[in-house]
Amino acid sequence: MAYVSVKGGEKAITHAHQWLAEDRRGDPGVSELDVAQVREQLSLAVDRVMSEGSCYDRDLAALAVKQARGDLPEAIFLLRAYRTTLPRFGASLPVETEAMAVRRRVSAAFKDIPGGQVLGPTFDYTHRLLDFALAAEGGAAPEPAPQAEEPQAYPMPNIASVFRHEDLLEHDVRADEPAEPYDLTRQPMKFPADRDQRLQALARGDEGFLLSLAYSSQRGWGSTHPLCGEIRMGEVAVEFVPDELGFPIEIGEITLTECTMLSGFAGSAERPPQYTRGYGLTFGHCERKAMSMAIVDRALRHREVGEQADAPVQDEEFVLYHSDNVEASGFVQHLKLPHYVDFQADLQLIRRLRKEHFERRAALKEAAE
Repeated sequence: MAYVSVKGGEKAITHAHQWLAEDRRGDPGVSELDVAQVREQLSLAVDRVMSEGSCYDRDLAALAVKQARGDLPEAIFLLRAYRTTLPRFGASLPVETEAMAVRRRVSAAFKDIPGGQVLGPTFDYTHRLLDFALAAEGGAAPEPAPQAEEPQAYPMPNIASVFRHEDLLEHDVRADEPAEPYDLTRQPMKFPADRDQRLQALARGDEGFLLSLAYSSQRGWGSTHPLCGEIRMGEVAVEFVPDELGFPIEIGEITLTECTMLSGFAGSAERPPQYTRGYGLTFGHCERKAMSMAIVDRALRHREVGEQADAPVQDEEFVLYHSDNVEASGFVQHLKLPHYVDFQADLQLIRRLRKEHFERRAALKEAAE
């Protein structure tokens, strides 16, 4: 049988696009989802797309989710591609998460953490049972959220402040003139990677991949089995210093999820025993991603605390090279595209090897007789 290229590919691709649009729309008798509905009612999917797409825009992320038919890696690819077309006019100042207007804040390490536990919107205490009321037209009307019995502390202290007086938790010293941060969107990956590069890669990394790595570390394929010191979600102000003004102005407010994981450290000749940190920060409400990121971040800091790197989660080249779902998806899915020349070369090689194999077998059989 001969293997030949199929002609007429351009027309077939046009028809495939038309069919895709028809499948995306679904039954015309069912009302079409609009972008606002996706943004408001599929908010966690939107937040994941914003976070891994590295673009904080809820409407664009919702549009990407709709266009991708709910395929989140595809939606992330769409948003990331659009992001590359946008002009860049500078970098904002570091956000102050300690000044976050908190909607959710919990700590597994301290029951009575200063500022209190704020459960907020969470699946943690729900029964995992299908709610068939949601299948009814319009669904059940949600009950109004109750008002807090006591005023919430603001700004709410973070986990670092709990340990500050005893110096039990490592802390970063704020630089007077901070160095220019590594920009992974404009610079290639380099190794060994500094922490700013690692955190950027993890923030853009695939949630499922990071979750699996974090799980592997907790199960013994790594040395990190931490406690969740704090996870918080809420709004923070973003400030920017325009050249023509020379002082910071607030340009907006964004929702972030921040997680700090605590791991014990027995100390060394240079450092006293204290807790070390793993850190995760994402756009929107992405707790599972922020927690996984924090665990993996701590695992990748093994050199700083003199730990032996003997697990996949501690290999920064393995982790950082393979965590990006846009690259991973593209590399796997490109195998669907034409590889006719490669296949022809492989086919001829296999035929030649088979011929040589049978010739050797025939020669050995003849010699034995």
